[in-house]
Amino acid sequence: MPYQTQFGSISSYRKGTIELIDDKAKHYVFSNIFEVASRAKPFEKVVVAKNIQFVIEALRSEGESPWFAASHDEFVICMDGATSVELIKLDAPETVVPAGTEGSVRLSGDPKGRRMGVIALKRGHQAMLPVGAAYRFRSDAVGVLLLQTILGRESVQKWSDICYQ
Repeated sequence: MPYQTQFGSISSYRKGTIELIDDKAKHYVFSNIFEVASRAKPFEKVVVAKNIQFVIEALRSEGESPWFAASHDEFVICMDGATSVELIKLDAPETVVPAGTEGSVRLSGDPKGRRMGVIALKRGHQAMLPVGAAYRFRSDAVGVLLLQTILGRESVQKWSDICYQ
């Protein structure tokens, strides 16, 4: 029987399964980004994949996020819906995000700097969130984002809640 790819959304997804041949399910994790986002708070950065210090975070895009920045580049992919990303080039990035800080940092208030522009993301679009810039997301309807970053203080790990075991 031929396989048919079905791309999910936050309003319509089906969690897959793992077929084990000679192993135990506890050695694997399996989650669904749409399910994770459906249960998350808006813009909560829930870790869904990890490789050493690098992570992929699923975000429920709904309304307007706080401002964030990082001491390294990050990448965001829109997996469902439409989200805009507002960018500001920080006047003094080292005072906003101290050197050596890993992962995203939530800013308290509006950042000081020059407006860089807005990126409009729809399903499948990717944007770089550059070092030295602050960003925030806006979405008129609920959507799903994936953020590639480094594990940091904004990263939320809920492995026992989100993984198929």
